[in-house]
Amino acid sequence: MSSLPKTGPLSDAAYARFAREVAKYPADQKQSAVMACLSIAQQEQGWVSPESEAAIAAYLDMAPIAVREVTTFYNMYNQQPVGQFKLNVCTNLPCQLRNGQAALEHLCQKLGIEPGGTTPDGLFTVQPCECLGACADAPVLLVNDRQMVSFMHNDRLDDLVDTLKAQAQ
Repeated sequence: MSSLPKTGPLSDAAYARFAREVAKYPADQKQSAVMACLSIAQQEQGWVSPESEAAIAAYLDMAPIAVREVTTFYNMYNQQPVGQFKLNVCTNLPCQLRNGQAALEHLCQKLGIEPGGTTPDGLFTVQPCECLGACADAPVLLVNDRQMVSFMHNDRLDDLVDTLKAQAQ
């Protein structure tokens, strides 16, 4: 376990989980746990704040900018608070050719938000994302970075929103 002080925005439980992740690597390679630590911070707080990035950097003996580079490279790390349901709509070329942009626009219009926005009730955040690796099933989107849904044309998008709203109640 790191001997660094455990202060900042994260709980003792988060630091205990960090220690378990760091233990998977040789002592001189503890920075290899950065992605796991970012995920732990996000699970605890719902997003990765600059304060969490700084705490992770200190814990892993990394430059804060190195942690920031990882956070900003992957769209699975939320860089701001998001809704209960984060919908990442693929807008890469194969999905574009099969109405990916139209799917993004339909969702935003239905929910009354701009791309990257969150509904006033805090239920939905909709954002474009890079390739999800399911080009044959386009347009595709990812719900909460976990569940991929395919062939998302307007009627299916409407059904998805209704289903998620019902789950939230």
